[in-house]
Amino acid sequence: MKTLREKLQAGVPVVAPGVYDMFSARIADRMPFEALYMTGYGISGSYLGVADAGIATYTDMVSRAGTIAKGTSKPLMADADTGYGGLLNVHHTVRGYEAAGVQAIQIEDQENPKKCGHTPNRRVVSRKDAIRRIEVAASAKTKDQTLIIARTDSRSSLGLDEAIARGKDFLKAGADIVFVESPETEDEFKKIGESIDGWLFANMVPSGRSPEVDAKTLHKWGFDIVIHPAAGMMYACGVLQASYEHLLATGKSGDAALPKYDMAQLHNLMGFEEVWAFEKKWAED
Repeated sequence: MKTLREKLQAGVPVVAPGVYDMFSARIADRMPFEALYMTGYGISGSYLGVADAGIATYTDMVSRAGTIAKGTSKPLMADADTGYGGLLNVHHTVRGYEAAGVQAIQIEDQENPKKCGHTPNRRVVSRKDAIRRIEVAASAKTKDQTLIIARTDSRSSLGLDEAIARGKDFLKAGADIVFVESPETEDEFKKIGESIDGWLFANMVPSGRSPEVDAKTLHKWGFDIVIHPAAGMMYACGVLQASYEHLLATGKSGDAALPKYDMAQLHNLMGFEEVWAFEKKWAED
């Protein structure tokens, strides 16, 4: 399996779905995606039941990242918020995510506590402090395959020109990939692609602050990685609600007219065949 760095160097366009638990991760891993993206929003919601508002800790996130990386084969990109504290925390976060098996670690320039990128009232640190954060993150890497995704949330509060300037400075500071969060028009995406000479990252959130643009068009505009962090959880929640409503209404669960895995498919997804094979081999007489 090629690393994410190798794929980007070869010019492979990367589209990655958001994964947030082992059901979503294993289903996505079986499909021909080039990489997976561990969404902070999804982990905060599914694991802790809280908003993506800086509540999840480093320990919460690195633990989930390690579980997903160990249980999948595709390169994993993962949200690491602001690095969970000061510069020493940033260094510790990069080392921990790297050891957990994450190939691309996303560090952003928001103040602590951070907020979800498509919600209001985000505040960013100074450009000087943001650059230093990325310098520390880049210097913490110990593996050639590890990539730093430098995200700026400055577009919403300081404007597109500042966001582009930060992106350029992040590359000089050692970032591998630039992520300008929440451009507000297609022309803004085009301007980012024209202005920043490096690997670029786009975030597609339906009904968010950015227009949803198809991956082929974004790649044409210069974006190398396109993530869809909500692609799993927004549909999963809809189907869960419909299934539970059907159970309440009918007293049954297996006959709802909804997409579903039967138990054999669930067993296969979670590796029961290996368990049964082990038991057969080592069963006592």
